[in-house]
Amino acid sequence: MKKRGITRRLQKRLNEALGHSRSCFSPHKANMTGSEISQILKEGELEKRSDSLLQFWKRKTCVLTTDSLNIYTDIQKKSKSKALKLQSIKKVDCVERTGKFVYFTIVTTDDKEIDFRCPGEENCWNAVITMALIDFQNRKAIQDFKTRQEIENTSLGKQDRCKARAP
Repeated sequence: MKKRGITRRLQKRLNEALGHSRSCFSPHKANMTGSEISQILKEGELEKRSDSLLQFWKRKTCVLTTDSLNIYTDIQKKSKSKALKLQSIKKVDCVERTGKFVYFTIVTTDDKEIDFRCPGEENCWNAVITMALIDFQNRKAIQDFKTRQEIENTSLGKQDRCKARAP
């Protein structure tokens, strides 16, 4: 029972930090599945630094869900160029504010760095991505704990049955 309360409190804190109620649905959901629609935390535009030699900033439409950051090349979200799963993100790093933009870097588990920027402080994508990452890691830790507990209980149950059969 206590774990559910912790999860609910974390979800409530996440929603408060994101600035929306529990049910936040997007008006642009035509090309998304039912599970993606119900889990949208934030969507809007971000600029991503290209991997090319000149490193131009390219505007992307992004949708953050409880499991991934989906990056689209067009506003209608017809062609997904990248889906960054939260399990593959190590941290959000190098947050820098200038007069016009907030710059941040997403570091993946294979130490790849992806640079983003967003206009002004009202869009603070870095904070929302960080909170979603923490929530994901907490859910995973709870799930891992429950799995370990079930394995231990199963193995203890087998030992008890073996003892009961012994003469």
